[in-house]
Amino acid sequence: MIKRRGVMLVLLSLLMAVGAALVANKWVIARVITDDEKAENSAHVVAAAMSIPFATKVEQKHVKLVEIPEGLTPDGFYGSVEDVIGRVSTTSISRGEILVTERFRAHGAGSTLAALVNENMRAVTIRVDDVVGVAGFLLPGNMVDVLASRKRPRQRAISETILRNIKVLAVDQTASAENNEPVVVRAVTLEMLPKQAEILFRARIEGKIQLTLRNPLEPDYVPPPAKKRVARKAPARRAAPPITEVIIIRGTTINKTKTKS
Repeated sequence: MIKRRGVMLVLLSLLMAVGAALVANKWVIARVITDDEKAENSAHVVAAAMSIPFATKVEQKHVKLVEIPEGLTPDGFYGSVEDVIGRVSTTSISRGEILVTERFRAHGAGSTLAALVNENMRAVTIRVDDVVGVAGFLLPGNMVDVLASRKRPRQRAISETILRNIKVLAVDQTASAENNEPVVVRAVTLEMLPKQAEILFRARIEGKIQLTLRNPLEPDYVPPPAKKRVARKAPARRAAPPITEVIIIRGTTINKTKTKS
């Protein structure tokens, strides 16, 4: 009886061992397949390892390589760290954000600022004080409007907005916005078209200019349509009645009389 019970326990142990081995084998196979499928359906993208301020030349410390599902990759992503190192950021980038090509410019010869100037645009630097520079609250990447004031002899002063939605490229010799504290600067570099630069310098010669800080979420200004002036028609003049000549003959006397018909 005891011998039979011992044999039963041995057989039961063997069965349990075989079952555990089968379960473990299935789990290992499933895990390997899952990892393989995950590797096939994932992609490596470059993300920000730390906050990257506006107008910053990317270095190795700024970026890292992360793995995400292939279907979640954004358009224009960088697949290699070497592809983005040395480029200049055109916007501020948060930590962990995936880097895309449209937010960076190639850094060629010259200063970092030159890489930020868009095609067909110009960088123009103007001297400012604590008033013109909006009390030091101007930072690279802000948008401003330019106001011009001038006064002619024996006339009242005239102020008007001559340029709208102009981008600030740099303040003094700083093209990054790492510090948000107000700092009084001596010069501000703006990005504008060549024609806009001509308007700006002409306004500086004629009078004074002032910068106004714009809300970045405000849509572009669209001037209201000009009202058409309707010319008033002069009242039509009534034509004078025709004059008729009447000849009156009395004997040998002839009289001529003009009458209006």
